Amino acid sequence: FRKREHMYCILVAGMPASGKSTFAAWLSREKHLPCMSKDQIKELLFDTVGFRSRQEKVALGTAAEKILYAFAQTHLAAGLPFILENNFEDSSREGLVSLLEKYGCFPITVLFDGDIEVLYQRFILRDQSPARHRGHVVNTQYPEASEPAPYCPMSLEDFRWGMEARGFARFHPGGAVLRVDCTDFARVEYSAIVQQIEEILRKDTLRKDEKF
Repeated sequence: FRKREHMYCILVAGMPASGKSTFAAWLSREKHLPCMSKDQIKELLFDTVGFRSRQEKVALGTAAEKILYAFAQTHLAAGLPFILENNFEDSSREGLVSLLEKYGCFPITVLFDGDIEVLYQRFILRDQSPARHRGHVVNTQYPEASEPAPYCPMSLEDFRWGMEARGFARFHPGGAVLRVDCTDFARVEYSAIVQQIEEILRKDTLRKDEKF
């Protein structure tokens, strides 16, 4: 995935609790590509700025997305490939597409999806894990002023509705999309995904070269 004449980036997108962050970090190490995750940015902002209401938490998430796109623009301006990892949704598309088109960048989206009930159970277990950053879990105040409030998980029905309404599983900013079924993590082969990405890049290069 070395630098080449035709600009490209890799977007690791899809459903929550689907393994996006783990794959993006692996791909970054494996192919020596810079990678930025919106959740990483949010956690830094949670710990530095915090929030005192649901409204402030949403605003912090919006700021994190702007920082994510600023990272992308820096690399686009330098002509360097990169990886972005995020729960990209319908509202994310317009700003990202505008940025990619400005620099003539070809996006390859690796879209993680799976059985909604399996993802829901993972989502709940992840939120209950001591390793989960509390800023993602609480909605009213972070840092929390007292003992953490009891965890009240959303219902499967609300989870399903939210995923559909926000469009995580249909994100398509143009370019190529590789769908990955992560219902069973043991069946997800990172090396096979890399091979598909390499084939897409090869075909895209040939296609663009034929125009000149």
